[in-house]
Amino acid sequence: MRKPATLALSLLLTCPIALGQIIQRDLGDFDLKLGTSPSRSMAQGLVKPASSDSLHGGLDLSHDSGWYFGQWSPSMGLNPASPLEVDAYLGFKRPFDQTLGYELGIIHYNYPQRRTQDSQEFYGGLSLLGSRFGAAFSNDPTMRNSTLFADLSGNSPFDIGISVKYTAYQLTNAVAVANGNEVAGFNDWSIKFSRPWRGIDLKLIYSDSSLRGSNCSAYAGHNPQCDGLLTFKAERTFY
Repeated sequence: MRKPATLALSLLLTCPIALGQIIQRDLGDFDLKLGTSPSRSMAQGLVKPASSDSLHGGLDLSHDSGWYFGQWSPSMGLNPASPLEVDAYLGFKRPFDQTLGYELGIIHYNYPQRRTQDSQEFYGGLSLLGSRFGAAFSNDPTMRNSTLFADLSGNSPFDIGISVKYTAYQLTNAVAVANGNEVAGFNDWSIKFSRPWRGIDLKLIYSDSSLRGSNCSAYAGHNPQCDGLLTFKAERTFY
């Protein structure tokens, strides 16, 4: 994976890309995108490339047939605190019509500057009558997790979006917590209600997990915290 990492890095350094900008070019039946912002999400939005505070970027190449390939580096490794990471993905996405479509793919996570094993994530997505469903399975060296996602915005009344995510984690090595207990696995989940209002996206999110008390020291899931959390957000895009 070192050669693809060098390829992605050289392409980015030779292109004058501003922060958050994406350059797009048509190459016959192919569509090429280069940028410092992720140009794609997978599994109907469940899997999204991550970014760090350091220099990051990547490329995405898709074909009219539905096949796509890409590389994304959340960190270019220029800062010792943020080692180089190269994520390569391959997938196939195909809509049958305006109401039905599907997607399948795999992501390979590579860390050339770390003494850690590479990991893979398999994902799939389905769109049906405006609603989106996604599933992903990851075999990270420290844990394995399976995630299910549903966005029912296409069928919700009163223009209220509803999305739900549930993840089961299985730790490679059990984590010791207080009172001599060990945590070998846990679950977490979240539900989000969203609605646009005068150009502002209003979001109400509730998240929780199966861990409680001292067992929360072993939590390493998707949610901001282990215990139940209710969050309200108001976001507005100015450009």
